[in-house]
Amino acid sequence: MTTYLDHAATTPVRPDVAAAYAEELTRLGNPSSLHAPGRDARRRLEEAREQLAAAVGAEPAEVLFTSGGTEADNLAVKGGYWARRTADRTRVAVSAVEHPAVLEAATWLAAHDGAALDLLPVTGAGVLDVAALDVHLDEHGPATALVSVMWANNETGVLQPLDQVVALVHAAGIPVHSDAVQALGHAPVHFARSGLDALSLSGHKLGAPVGTGALVARRDLALSPVEHGGGQERGVRSGTLAVAGARALALAVSSAVAEQEAETARLRRLRDRLLSAVLSTVPGVRLSGPDLDQAGADAWLPGIAHLTVDGADADSLLFGLDVAGVAASSGSACQAGVQEASHVLLAMGRDEEQARSALRFSLGRTTTEADVDAAAAALPTVVANARKAHATRSARARRSAVGLHDAATDLRSVS
Repeated sequence: MTTYLDHAATTPVRPDVAAAYAEELTRLGNPSSLHAPGRDARRRLEEAREQLAAAVGAEPAEVLFTSGGTEADNLAVKGGYWARRTADRTRVAVSAVEHPAVLEAATWLAAHDGAALDLLPVTGAGVLDVAALDVHLDEHGPATALVSVMWANNETGVLQPLDQVVALVHAAGIPVHSDAVQALGHAPVHFARSGLDALSLSGHKLGAPVGTGALVARRDLALSPVEHGGGQERGVRSGTLAVAGARALALAVSSAVAEQEAETARLRRLRDRLLSAVLSTVPGVRLSGPDLDQAGADAWLPGIAHLTVDGADADSLLFGLDVAGVAASSGSACQAGVQEASHVLLAMGRDEEQARSALRFSLGRTTTEADVDAAAAALPTVVANARKAHATRSARARRSAVGLHDAATDLRSVS
């Protein structure tokens, strides 16, 4: 049996959600049709919208159903930028540690649409540098169309100072979007109280099927369509609405929010049990993020433990854990399956080698003490083997470099 500790990538569908989803798949009706089956489908869709809105502290009219967090992020970043862009307002600012769905959308605007992209720096702990944001707003506020700062980082689990961000950015007259995909269900997320203008969420991190999500956006936030069609969702998001997905998403989110307080305490105990075992038995392993003693447990999401391992690389660590029956990751699962240096760790000031040594354990609703104990027991051997492999590769690379240098010297002496 595999010990699954990659819930931040995706988590099992909740049984009651799967049942509701399957039931809806047997029903007929396009919610945009005017006949009886269509009207019935529309009623179920709007009930799901109301349920989801209540769970996240929003009004039903503020909920736009999407195919997931990536689409929601693109609609917020691109659609928000296009709606506010003028000849004098061509900048978009995002934190340097954003999920690829935000970072790549903003990068695309810079590469293909003439936007000026500003990457807001973070501290060595991975927390947004609020002072740097303030300076940016002083210098470029009137030219900035949108600011996007995630609620919690998907790799490190570090929570961002959104209260301060919203206050500063709104004072400059700029809308704020936040990717709350990892935070929802694991931290108190309330759209109205947050002051945000838009918030993205995804279903498959909370027990809904893949392909479900939403953008929660204030009614007065202007958004331009990213795709064009029937304009089913407020005229900015087109496509036949998936009633089954909407029902599944709403049920999963409301259940996760209802269980959040108890689940936070349980996951925090399990995470701390894992960290205590790993940090006390494996030398050269460090926790990413703020100092534990100074920041406290509330600085992180309760179910994420992000580590760097000196003298090893992520590929070897993940392969060794997989062989040992433990599923983990090095960070975002949205990079086409390619392990690269973590842009999050690079933004935190780590060097290239450290940024390739990341290991993320993410716990979820089905995680048990036996799961974290199995991971802790497997890790010492896995790290030792990964370090041997890394040392061998490094020595081979050094020998190759020396050989190339000697050959070049010989050629110069002959010439």
